[in-house]
Amino acid sequence: MAVVGAAVLALGVAQPASAQDGGRSDESSRASGSVSGESVLPGRIGGGRDQRRTRGNGRTAAREQAAPPAATPEEIRAAAQAQLTAANVTCELTEATNPGKIGEAAVYEAACANTEGYILIASTPPQAFGCIELAGTAAITRSRDPNADVGQQCVLPANQNTLAVIGGWARTAGATCTVDEAQAIGKSDDNNMVYEVGCANDNGYWLEKLATGWDLKDCIQVTSMGGACRFTTAEEKNNSFKAKLAGTDAAGCDVSEVRLMGSNGNGSFYEAKCAAEGQGYIARLNNEGVTQQVYPCATAQSIGGGCTLTTAAPAAGGRP
Repeated sequence: MAVVGAAVLALGVAQPASAQDGGRSDESSRASGSVSGESVLPGRIGGGRDQRRTRGNGRTAAREQAAPPAATPEEIRAAAQAQLTAANVTCELTEATNPGKIGEAAVYEAACANTEGYILIASTPPQAFGCIELAGTAAITRSRDPNADVGQQCVLPANQNTLAVIGGWARTAGATCTVDEAQAIGKSDDNNMVYEVGCANDNGYWLEKLATGWDLKDCIQVTSMGGACRFTTAEEKNNSFKAKLAGTDAAGCDVSEVRLMGSNGNGSFYEAKCAAEGQGYIARLNNEGVTQQVYPCATAQSIGGGCTLTTAAPAAGGRP
């Protein structure tokens, strides 16, 4: 029985860049650019007072130059909404601040109802960067260098909602577990955002945001493609697969290792190595993830090259 192997998904992780850097067109690179320039308090345009010195009668006199009128919260909200519209971002705006400028372009942070917020740059063309992508980039960068400059981040309390938002996306995509960790982890070869979720005592997932919806892959699939799930342990993967063997001839297998072998028109094929020496199974699952048939490794040499995790002597007569 021929088995088709899974394709590899490669991720490119956004890297931090200064807001003053030029010549970089990749959005994931620009997404973590620093907001620099004059510091602006929320609800205020400008940053303090300029002092102008004049000389007269041999003495230096300091005269304060009047600060520009402070923008009201309503004005900041209206400006942020205009930037969301210009950037073609769907957002039910609930709160907005003006944390600073990049060059002459005003920067806004926008919080949106029931979804992620954005950093908006009033440039030409307008730019919008999701808070979850920025936070994911920062986490990955700091895991490599705790002292790294991770650039502008979203700071509004309403935008500290990564777990709730990605968890909701995972449930929409078909995940049924209790999501307890979540993060943006990069982009696919097709330039789609990819997120990882960890599940409480269960197998986790990668989510890829496609133009047509969500592509959901569990961490056993991710591992088979050469990826790595940081929020899911080997024990969680093994226990989740053991549950799929309930009610089959392999129900007594205490799974110690599992791999996805591939798939064909009949379903997906997995090898489960059991804790008992020399015992293992190949299981065929349907598209809903329900086990349809199991084959002991001793009789499964003709299925996708046979078992490689389990060392089992071939049974006389081969697979029934």
